[in-house]
Formats: sequence, structure tokens, C-alpha cells
Amino acid sequence: MFVTPLLLAVANQANYLSDVVTDLTKVWPNNRMIEIVCHGHSVPAGYAKTPEIRALDAYPNLLREKLNRRFPHAVINVTVTAIGGENSIQGEKRFAEDVLSRHPAVVTIDYGLNDRGLDEGAVRTAWQSMIGQAKAQGIKVILLTPTGDQSAKMDDSNDPLPKQAAAIRRLALENGVGLVDSFAAFQSAIAGGTPLNSLMSQVNHPNRRGHELVVAELLKWFPKP
Repeated sequence: MFVTPLLLAVANQANYLSDVVTDLTKVWPNNRMIEIVCHGHSVPAGYAKTPEIRALDAYPNLLREKLNRRFPHAVINVTVTAIGGENSIQGEKRFAEDVLSRHPAVVTIDYGLNDRGLDEGAVRTAWQSMIGQAKAQGIKVILLTPTGDQSAKMDDSNDPLPKQAAAIRRLALENGVGLVDSFAAFQSAIAGGTPLNSLMSQVNHPNRRGHELVVAELLKWFPKP
């Protein structure tokens, strides 16, 4: 018996958020508040050199600033539900209450750094659960691969961090959701001559320059009309 192969594809940047972008272009009194939720660990929470927090330099705040410039008539709220030190298994348990209850248009999920060393099956189940819950409510999902870590071998596919990046890419493919490949952006910057430590506040937390790499990739999902 012939079985049609499963077609895997990450969502298309050009149109995945077309309905959201349309709403962002509406002018008062026809516009509405657009809610974006950034879920995850210490990086979206804005941790710099622990315990210092620089939320204004983190990608959720940078995203709001840049979207407000791109869509000057839009009312945009970017909510951060991230908790420092948390992993995806913990984050999944509060996903419905902390994220879905806000009825966002878009959710970003960023747990790659802290999922290292955990049971791979449990981690996959947690990510899949969050993706499925969001999709069931018509919420668009963007997965983020991990940002850089000075303790990792960034160019070794056997290192736990590149493995997490690969697993997250696979989840985006399997679910047809958005993907921001932060890890690839850091790799590209390093290959271009940028020292990793110049992108970091501490060993595992990016500074503003590192966060700007992430937000540049996020903005590609909100194309100018």
C-alpha cells in the first residue's frame, strides 16, 4: 500500500502572520490591541549578568520598539512570561494559565539553553504540548533556537547546545510553525569575525548586541505591508 509521505515545512515568513500584520496596519477606530507573549527562561526575561536584569535590552522589548516603528498605528503589547532558570517541562505546566489566558495573537517559545541535560522525550513532549495548545486556539507560534553560550562548543554537532537547536528546528518543521534560528544567527556572527564574548553579558546570557541578533530574525516574521 502506498503511503503519502509526511510533508515537513517551517511556516513561510512571507505569510504566516499575514492576519496579524493586517491587524497591525489598521487605523483607529478599526484597530485593536495585538498581544504577543514571549515565553521561556532567563534570556527573554532579560537577565544579563545574574542577578542583574536588563529587560529593556532584551529581545521582547526590542521587538515591541521596532514593531511600533514599523506599524505606527498599531496598539502592541509584548508580555514576558519567562522565568529565569526554568526549563520547558516546567514552563509547559503553567502555559495555559500564564500564556493562553492572555489570548495572544502570537507566542514565542525559548527554552533551548535550559533543556540541556534533561530527558529528551520529556522535553519534546513539553514543547509539543505547548505548540498544540496554542494551535488549538488559533494562536501563531514561533519557536526560538538557543542563543549563544560560551561554555558550549558552538560548532560541534555533538555538543548538547547544537543538539537542542536541531531538535527545535525539527519541531518547527513537524508542526508547520515559525522558527527564529537564534543559534544560527550567533554562529553566523561568529563566522563573520564577531567574538562570542562581545555578544554576551555573561557565559550564557546575551547582552543587547546579542539580543539584537534575535530581534532581527523575529522581525522577518512581521514583514512591512
